[in-house]
Amino acid sequence: MNIRVVATSVPKSEQSVLARFPGEKTSGVRTDGGKIYVYEEKELPVHPTEMSLSEIERMRKSAGQYAGVCYMPHDFDAILNELIGKSMDRANMTLNSGHHSVYDHVRITLCLEDIPKFLAMILNNEKDYSTSEKSARFTKSKPTGVELEMYEKWCAKFEKLIYAKYGKVKYFDEKRIRKLAQENARYMISSFMTTTMVYTVSLRQLNYICNWLEELSRGDDKLSELVAPYAKQFVENIKKSGYRIEELQDGKGRSLSLIGKRVRNEQWGEMYSANYMGSLAMLAQAQRHRTIQYEMMLPEMESYFVPPILETEDLRNEWLEDMSKVSRNGIITQGRLVHINERGSYENLILKTRERLCTCAQLEINDSTNELINRYIKSTDDEFVRSELEKIQGKARCASGFKCTTPCGFAEGIDLSRIV
Repeated sequence: MNIRVVATSVPKSEQSVLARFPGEKTSGVRTDGGKIYVYEEKELPVHPTEMSLSEIERMRKSAGQYAGVCYMPHDFDAILNELIGKSMDRANMTLNSGHHSVYDHVRITLCLEDIPKFLAMILNNEKDYSTSEKSARFTKSKPTGVELEMYEKWCAKFEKLIYAKYGKVKYFDEKRIRKLAQENARYMISSFMTTTMVYTVSLRQLNYICNWLEELSRGDDKLSELVAPYAKQFVENIKKSGYRIEELQDGKGRSLSLIGKRVRNEQWGEMYSANYMGSLAMLAQAQRHRTIQYEMMLPEMESYFVPPILETEDLRNEWLEDMSKVSRNGIITQGRLVHINERGSYENLILKTRERLCTCAQLEINDSTNELINRYIKSTDDEFVRSELEKIQGKARCASGFKCTTPCGFAEGIDLSRIV
């Protein structure tokens, strides 16, 4: 795994006027730009000039400045122009006191190359963050061994099946058919297949995640054992980059949120908690809805998602047999079904439908979201919630109030009856 720092949110200041020498004390009155700032006399740690600070020191200094807002006697300009040592003192104080939220103002953008897909899923389940990830739906995957054999085999099969079913429909041009074939064939690929993603996160969250990954590496369940080598490599890369701050520890007993520890109860009120089965590929799509909470547990009995375009029993059996061939090598495929718990508010579920009830969405998550709406309507005792959900029931987003800028005109996509 290769990790490169692409950008940070900390500007390189030109405050060289604030340089001072070791042992110098600050006191009296200083005027800048017509504003008067009064400083108390105090011995401060010394950094001769702003430009002499390292990247991580400038991040810590910025956090110290933001921490000063709560009690500032003047305005924010005074904090920006205060002596560097004063900001660093405040940064150290908040660091040691556990008041770490000021470190969330500092953002880091990383390019994660050759990161296993499942580790990417772990990162993408922690809020808040931004991710741009290479898509296995829209780009051709490059697995090896038996995965490559099955991926290539099923890419070809799906192209023929999709063309036979929808080839005369205007929406399905040659490029779209090829992309949909790739989307379905990738169920055969390992969940640890490497990918590339650009990942933006705060300095605090990055360090908390490192703590949680270290904890995960000590786990004795199957998933933890599989992830452990990559988790250790991630943490080691962050240490080498200089952004690991040992004092930035969570301190609240939290851990990584993706891997569940118990089966949760279902509920269907203003807030909902729903349990269902879905593939790892679908879960990777779903967890990108950052206002909704997702957990997963790996069942002991292996089972796999079967794409609905495989309409005959012979095709379905062939698919499951090939899935078993891949899995016999100890590979957890992206088509492996897992127990999923989804929790959130009904409003945020409606927002989810504004992306997932669409012809352009992955079919599995389209169908899963539609089924969840149906279950919610059937199970809730809240008449208002039921009436809100009924407005979108059984319809693509463009048929329930969403204004689509690129309408597909595909009838089976709009009425949610498509099979690819």
